[in-house]
Amino acid sequence: MDLVAASEHETFEMIRGFLSYLPPSAYQRPPVISGADPPGRRADMLLSAIPRDRRQPYQIRDILRAVFDLGSVMEVQRYGGSIVTALARLDGHPVGVVASDPYAAAGCLTVEGAEALTRLADLCSTFHLPVVTFTDQPGLLIGTRAEQRATIRHGVRAISAIYQSTVPGAEIIMRRVFGVGGAGMTNRHRLIRRWAWPSADWGSLPVEGGIEAAYRAELERAEDPAAVLAGIRARLDAVRSPLRTAERFGIEEIIDPRETRPLLCDWVRDAYAALPASPGLPSFGTRP
Repeated sequence: MDLVAASEHETFEMIRGFLSYLPPSAYQRPPVISGADPPGRRADMLLSAIPRDRRQPYQIRDILRAVFDLGSVMEVQRYGGSIVTALARLDGHPVGVVASDPYAAAGCLTVEGAEALTRLADLCSTFHLPVVTFTDQPGLLIGTRAEQRATIRHGVRAISAIYQSTVPGAEIIMRRVFGVGGAGMTNRHRLIRRWAWPSADWGSLPVEGGIEAAYRAELERAEDPAAVLAGIRARLDAVRSPLRTAERFGIEEIIDPRETRPLLCDWVRDAYAALPASPGLPSFGTRP
């Protein structure tokens, strides 16, 4: 069950809304409408949308509403939990949307999130919708229950769907990009237009909680473990700045979050120009 409606009338309204983003068939392009929302609109709330405390969550849906055309964000798999999947418009152009919700499992990739991600990737591949990804991904969910549910198997299946997709993509790195889950949010072997906010943070493992594990022996030998821990944390914080990564071209550009919508509206025109003149079915079949 993807969505729940309160009445039959609302059900048909939801169906009409969903179909309005898609072309009549896989052999046509998605329908572009006249955008009433200015492409250059800048939402000041984006400046403080990501808390300075990396442990503090935030409302991802408020960010999506601030970036995409007003009233155009339609979630299409509400069962995804930690992964929000939606259809939306940028200057009237339909796109697929993927984002993590830090209020659900801290945004980790779960079984339900992987299922939602797989279905959205295949939907956009079939109907030629460019995909915009808002990344704040701490990685695949771990733990006994996650192992029992084969979370890694579902997660890798979702990542395979993303890497099979050939539609244009853009990524906004808002905060975390860690582990296999972070690496699989977009195809990092293709040309994907990437922008990072100053709050971006990436690596193999998060520093929070990871220091105690990685430096356990050193901390156990120390006369003052708290002081040693503080020193290690300060040393790592000095080299984890996203600006250092950008200087070495690990990320294309770090932007003012308020510039997100104008940049994406400019990108989406190029994305649609790159779509094939004669679209057709994808090279792989639909996953059951």
